[in-house]
Amino acid sequence: MKHHHVGIKRFDTSLPLPQYHTAGSVGIDLAARVETLIPAKSMVRVPLNIALQLPEGTWALLAARSSLHKKGLMMANGIGVGDSDYRGNNDEYQAALYNSTDTDVTVEKGERIVQLIILSYDRVTFEEIKQFTEPDRGGFGTTGK
Repeated sequence: MKHHHVGIKRFDTSLPLPQYHTAGSVGIDLAARVETLIPAKSMVRVPLNIALQLPEGTWALLAARSSLHKKGLMMANGIGVGDSDYRGNNDEYQAALYNSTDTDVTVEKGERIVQLIILSYDRVTFEEIKQFTEPDRGGFGTTGK
């Protein structure tokens, strides 16, 4: 297991620093910095109280906590991607949450809503090829026929 040192800034220091909650946790829970009302069938960005300075060669993945759906909420963009150069003093991470219910939902200040996972990446260089030699597999979603 690789260990990275990540610079972190909290915007509201009355909220705790994010942390792993168990020895086997992959994700670090992030909490709402402010109470946020999300109207029915609407999307609102919820500030997560952190800016990060990620090491070169890493990126941040934001994923919904498994309990988020219990409130009728989901991440509007599926996942969030934080690039290592999103690192300015005011580059606060946010979660775009969609309320799928017919009633307004409130996210409380300090409520844990998403998970942060720091991952390494490799860069690629594309080599354009005019014709592949392998046979076609039949299109999207064909392995489970």
